[in-house]
Amino acid sequence: MAKKEVTIEEKLRALYDLQLIDSRIDEIRNVRGELPLEVEDLEDEVAGLNTRLDKLKNDLNTIDEGIKNKKNLIEEAKSLIKKYGEQQKNVRNNREYNSLSKEIEFQELEIQLAEKHIKEFKAQIVHKNEVIEQTKTRLSERQAHLDHKKGELDAILGETEKEEQALLQKSADFENEIEDRLVNAYKRIRKNVKNGLAIVPIERGASGGSFFTIPPQVQMEIAARKKIIIDEHSGRILVDQELAQEEKEKMYAIFSKL
Repeated sequence: MAKKEVTIEEKLRALYDLQLIDSRIDEIRNVRGELPLEVEDLEDEVAGLNTRLDKLKNDLNTIDEGIKNKKNLIEEAKSLIKKYGEQQKNVRNNREYNSLSKEIEFQELEIQLAEKHIKEFKAQIVHKNEVIEQTKTRLSERQAHLDHKKGELDAILGETEKEEQALLQKSADFENEIEDRLVNAYKRIRKNVKNGLAIVPIERGASGGSFFTIPPQVQMEIAARKKIIIDEHSGRILVDQELAQEEKEKMYAIFSKL
């Protein structure tokens, strides 16, 4: 649906109203500050610590399984040693006896190697249990910190979320009343200037927040509200003080009801 034709003054008022709404949203978000990012980082850290704990526990299970396998191997080797020892009693020649002796020697080496591995596994268990305890302590600390920060954030959201959502809707509504070309210009300027102020009033002969004086002729053109004028120094759209004050009173009355 095409947007209705409006005068330059009406466009300037609508743009300044949009600026006031967006500035109020900025104020609300500044109150939250870095809290949402802090909470997100803490959530990621807690999730990472939980993942690490799960991996360490899985590692312990794998090590336990390895110990069981080595113990089974030792029992099998002992059984074979006993079996070969019995067979040596019934050999018919030295060749058979020596062959069985080699088998017994091999199984004894298998037992030694398995016992060495079991000792190494047990050392790993001690180390991993130490790491698990350290990780649990760290997790407990970070979880407590996360709960505290989430509490802070929830309290702030509880106070401001309803107003912010209402303002976001109003911002979208006001955008729909302004031609796309101006909305896009407004957003571009807002993104590139300090404090997101794309539209500022003339204050003491200079653009708001600037020390550069606006020539009297340009000030008269701004007050006439016949065309949209950009400050050549800051790149902001300029409006006269009277228009700004009227729109502030109107919009602050609206804000007080949200």
